[in-house]
Amino acid sequence: MLPQLDPDAAARVASLGELPPMRIRGLAAVRAGLESAPLPDMPPMAAIDDLTAPGPAGPIPLRIYRPTTEQSAPVLVYLHGGGLVMGSNHSFEPLARALAHASDAAVVSVDYRLAPEAAPPAQFDDAYAATEWVATQADSLGVDAGRLAVVGDSAGGSLAAAVALAARDHGGPDIAAQVLLYPGLDRDMGTTSITSMPDAPMLRHDDILYMHELVDQGSGVARDPYQIPAYAQDLRDLPAAIVVTGECDPIRDWGERYACRLRDAGVQTTLTRYPGMYHGFLMRSDATARGRLAIAEIGALLHAKFRHLGTESGSPDQRTVVRSSNSTPTTIERLTL
Repeated sequence: MLPQLDPDAAARVASLGELPPMRIRGLAAVRAGLESAPLPDMPPMAAIDDLTAPGPAGPIPLRIYRPTTEQSAPVLVYLHGGGLVMGSNHSFEPLARALAHASDAAVVSVDYRLAPEAAPPAQFDDAYAATEWVATQADSLGVDAGRLAVVGDSAGGSLAAAVALAARDHGGPDIAAQVLLYPGLDRDMGTTSITSMPDAPMLRHDDILYMHELVDQGSGVARDPYQIPAYAQDLRDLPAAIVVTGECDPIRDWGERYACRLRDAGVQTTLTRYPGMYHGFLMRSDATARGRLAIAEIGALLHAKFRHLGTESGSPDQRTVVRSSNSTPTTIERLTL
């Protein structure tokens, strides 16, 4: 049987009305709709700063959300979703603020270049350059480079995973954790979650194809793991991972398969699937009970990781903790493998 949306998730989807496929609306209209959507009430911040980092094609706009006035706070480099073709620091501000509030970490949100105007690997190049800059400028930014995590949702999750891979491969920033929220890590369109949910709410099968076409621009699918992390052959010695998926998300299998590969490579990995949740449910986490729960759990895990750095890498009891929220949002079932 196909998974069913939670009642509040179904209400959120219904409130958006019947949306034609992205291909029919066109990229300009899809972008405009995303950027003009009203923002919800958001957690207050002690400070919000706009600045730029040097990038390979010019300055990269950044926005830093500071939930506290603490100096040398942990820092999350946040890479927004949108299929690499849409989204901004404005439209994804609710998620960035929610992460800052839940983790008590400064969040540096990165406005990387978008396709098709900027062909890949422009998005990865900006993401990696911004992460390096935050690490090297930590003192002047008032953050702790020793407690730095990369975080991304959807396509941003793919970028976060790619930054973690590249940092390992090239002696880059020391990344404490990678947080991959329903990440678009793969191009395998034959997974069960995709083939069984062609008309999934918020992300149709053709929407995925359309965004891939915009990104690829007729050049074929890249095999570079920094563009598609699922193609990486070796996942050993990567940062501890927090992977979040939604039961009603067609790309659910991509994130869960990558999480299992991380586990098998000896990377401590926490994988949580939220029943009844659609793709992108954390963009407006306030709209669903499980969205609020997910943000709280991500924040708690980051608190723990930042407090106990060094206890995961090389630990003899590395394992994946697979967790699934049950019928009520406050009940969590844990299984240690």
